[in-house]
Amino acid sequence: MIQEFRDFIAKGNVLDLAVAVLIGAAFGKIVDSFVKDILTPVLAPLTPGRDFAAYKLGPFGVGNFINNVLQFLIIAFVLFLIVKAVKRIQRPVAVEPPAPVVDLAAENVAQNQQIIALLEQIVAKS
Repeated sequence: MIQEFRDFIAKGNVLDLAVAVLIGAAFGKIVDSFVKDILTPVLAPLTPGRDFAAYKLGPFGVGNFINNVLQFLIIAFVLFLIVKAVKRIQRPVAVEPPAPVVDLAAENVAQNQQIIALLEQIVAKS
């Protein structure tokens, strides 16, 4: 059972997934810091000094929800721009179409038939 577990963990898919999760978490921190420390101060004049955290709709405190939705939209837009830039950098290389496959056997048969026809003409003349 331990050997099966080792084999499972050693598979590329599991290791790739673990690396992707860890890098995703680290990248999430970078994007979060970018939004909070750089974009939010730039966008603050557009929201006239409002923090929605204290906003209530009846008995429901929906302010944090509004803040989280706005932050999500900003983060999603930043990630969209990053992915778009990476895709632009990683344009696919034009792949040449493969050379057509030549059927050598058919060509040999055709050439042999031509040779036989020429030989028959030579024999017929002599």
